[in-house]
Amino acid sequence: MKSSEIRRSFLEFFKSKNHQIVQGSPIVVKDDPTLMFINAGMNQFKDVFLGNAPVKFPRVADTQKCLRVSGKHNDLEEVGHDTYHHTLFEMLGNWSFGDYFKEEAIAWAWELLTEVFKIDKKNLYVTVFSGDEQDGLSMDAEAKESWKKYIREDHILLGSKKDNFWEMGETGPCGPCSEIHIDLRSEEEKTKIPGHELVNRDHPLVIEIWNLVFIEFNRQANGKLSVLPQKHIDTGMGFERLAMVLQGVKSNYDTDVFKPLINFIAKMAGVTYGQDEKKDIAMRVISDHLRAVAFAIADGQLPSNTGAGYVIRRILRRAVRYGFTFLDFQEPFIYKILPVLVEQLKDVFPEIESQQNLVEMVIKEEESTFLRTLSQGVKRFDQYINMNPDSKVIDGDFAFELFDTFGFPIDLTRLMAREIGLDVNMEDFQKGLEAQKSRSRKAAEKTTDDWIELIPNAPATKFLGYNRLECEAQIVKYRQVTQKKNTMYEVVLDRTPFYAESGGQVGDSGVLEIAGQVLHVVDTRKENNLPIHIVAEEPKNPTATLLAKVDMEKRRLTANNHSATHLMHAALRQVLGTHVEQKGSMVDSERLRFDFSHFAKMTDEEIREVEKKVNAKIRENISCQIKENVPIEEAKKMGAMALFGEKYGEQVRVITFDPGYSVELCGGTHVPATGQIGFFKVISESGIAAGVRRIEAYTADAAETYIFEHLDLMTEIQGQFKGAVNPLTAVKNLIQDNSSLSKEIEQFQKEKTHQLAGELMKTAKKIGDFTYVVRKIAIDPNQAKNLVHQLRAMEDHMIVVLAMEEDGKANLVVGLSDELTSTGKFNAGNIIRKISPFIKGGGGGQPHFAMAGGKDPSGINEALKAAESEIVSGS
Repeated sequence: MKSSEIRRSFLEFFKSKNHQIVQGSPIVVKDDPTLMFINAGMNQFKDVFLGNAPVKFPRVADTQKCLRVSGKHNDLEEVGHDTYHHTLFEMLGNWSFGDYFKEEAIAWAWELLTEVFKIDKKNLYVTVFSGDEQDGLSMDAEAKESWKKYIREDHILLGSKKDNFWEMGETGPCGPCSEIHIDLRSEEEKTKIPGHELVNRDHPLVIEIWNLVFIEFNRQANGKLSVLPQKHIDTGMGFERLAMVLQGVKSNYDTDVFKPLINFIAKMAGVTYGQDEKKDIAMRVISDHLRAVAFAIADGQLPSNTGAGYVIRRILRRAVRYGFTFLDFQEPFIYKILPVLVEQLKDVFPEIESQQNLVEMVIKEEESTFLRTLSQGVKRFDQYINMNPDSKVIDGDFAFELFDTFGFPIDLTRLMAREIGLDVNMEDFQKGLEAQKSRSRKAAEKTTDDWIELIPNAPATKFLGYNRLECEAQIVKYRQVTQKKNTMYEVVLDRTPFYAESGGQVGDSGVLEIAGQVLHVVDTRKENNLPIHIVAEEPKNPTATLLAKVDMEKRRLTANNHSATHLMHAALRQVLGTHVEQKGSMVDSERLRFDFSHFAKMTDEEIREVEKKVNAKIRENISCQIKENVPIEEAKKMGAMALFGEKYGEQVRVITFDPGYSVELCGGTHVPATGQIGFFKVISESGIAAGVRRIEAYTADAAETYIFEHLDLMTEIQGQFKGAVNPLTAVKNLIQDNSSLSKEIEQFQKEKTHQLAGELMKTAKKIGDFTYVVRKIAIDPNQAKNLVHQLRAMEDHMIVVLAMEEDGKANLVVGLSDELTSTGKFNAGNIIRKISPFIKGGGGGQPHFAMAGGKDPSGINEALKAAESEIVSGS
């Protein structure tokens, strides 16, 4: 059965059981601070489980892209080395929200696997929660009794809390689960060791294929369990593993999910899959990681040096390293595989086709950059070896520097070391690694208390902020949160005028006035669809009615910037072309930032044209037309752009500034008419990734201030050129004069250096064939470098050691003639390393040239004596 047929059969089966088939979420998470990426099928329904969103459909099924590389589900280092771990995978799932429970979930899972997919019953095993004394939970007898209707009792195994009790996180909905495992071994192997002995023992052919979670408890911050008012079902089945089972192969990578990718990689590399284990692992890593990186970029996450972007960059670089090391790919190659992936999955996940050009460009640019970085790392490794010729073990701190700075995996460093007969101090490397992890853990440490509920089972918070900036409200619940010794309180209201950070717009600030106490709201955030007001103090009388008041000026300025973003987006599409799509944005009260797809730096003329169009629309004072609860398909017919990487409901909010100019889906706050924006001014345009540009701009008061500051600067510059009609011409003349004078100074310095070289050669000493100069001189350290290069070229066997003192600091420079360097008798790096401690400093360089700096000039004479001694003894 083809993988496409497997996916379709699953969804059709649950549709026949009255489940609503829904679209999976983008894998990039935008409104849940506890997650970077969707890592389980249930993530998009988290709001429903937490009671923060209403139940639209009591029964749901879907296929969800998931990414597991960080946090609790960190599978990255195992990917490619075994047959069943992946970064990106599809999770087939079915859910019940307060509808059916264990009996139906078990019955339908068994029916699908054994009757629809025709899996041999005797190869299946199931696990049931055995209970937990600490939580006061007994064995899940209900699940066991249900399973006994379908499967032999000796194939029903009891599992511990670790394997058979699912939890969303440290707190929140949870419950026992029942896993379905399959034994894919040969009959001969099954005779030797029964399958039940290998369940949950990491055997590659005795694997879990489906997990049925029975959500019936809530884990509180104090660790206690409370019973949920409604019971839910949450199941997840690994699509790739199921394909392996139904296609009769022994590895996920042998299914039609991966084979087209692996075959293409093998052809590019000129190798055959299945003949060399190291090359096979590399091809598995590359095929897996391409999927993760491509879909993350398509869903809106660009590689970067922080957060989720760093995770994507790390995955991509791991794939590049494997191709570089084991398949000898010296040029970008991963982007070339993308069309194969697009052809495979464009019908299931259309975003991969519509974003193909962007994904391809970003991957290619990332590859090019990292291959240059790898090259630098190799050079750094070679320098270390040259500077430590007598060492038998590579320092663990240096190995960690390669890992941390250059992205070198430790196995690559060890491989390079083994090739020259060295080992790596792994103990010190691990210390560096643990120290880094410890810093990351401390930075992320956060203590969250249980909610103090004042209005149990309250409906979702009603947002009034589109039309009102203050209102009376009641506190529904609040809790204390501590991070980095900073204690704040999160407050949920029954209704609020405060806009919670979403869609690139920052959250409102303001005050909550309650029973004589003023609570300052420093931010408003959305966590799992729950608007949370962040305040610094605990409410003293939380049951009292309060007055919620938004900071009006901050809201006004933020709305200016948000509406200006819409006007600019439309202008960019008119000036640059309709390929322009939003790739990210941030609007607050000070400025707007807008990321968009475009493949070249904008010219000054293009930026000016965009500014003109936006300011023209501002002067037209166009009214903002807002339509609420518009069916998504109707909104698209209106011309509204749906952004990839965003999850839209069936009903959307449409913001229009002139139907023929700007129509967008948006939940943010806006100006009543464009005239309020006042003025729009771009302050920067730059590239943030291949094919993605970023504009930052000011509006209203900030734009006015920006213009005035630049006019004041121009006036001041003009004042420096009294009598000049055109200050620009005067500045150009000044630059030209400065350039001419700089060239004259440079020529004078060259002549001075040449003269000084001649004087120093008169003081040179000889020992046999060697000529050497060891002197303290008064010269700029930058000129000393040129002086040393002149001196070392004057004799075939020349050694130069010069010392300088400047501003209370010491500098040392060592140079060897090329012919002397080639003999290997002396090494400039070794000399500098031996003499730099005298000036309490350090340095390094190449065999023919090295430099060092130090903070103790009083040690210069001793350093020169040591250098001369080294030369004399070495001759």
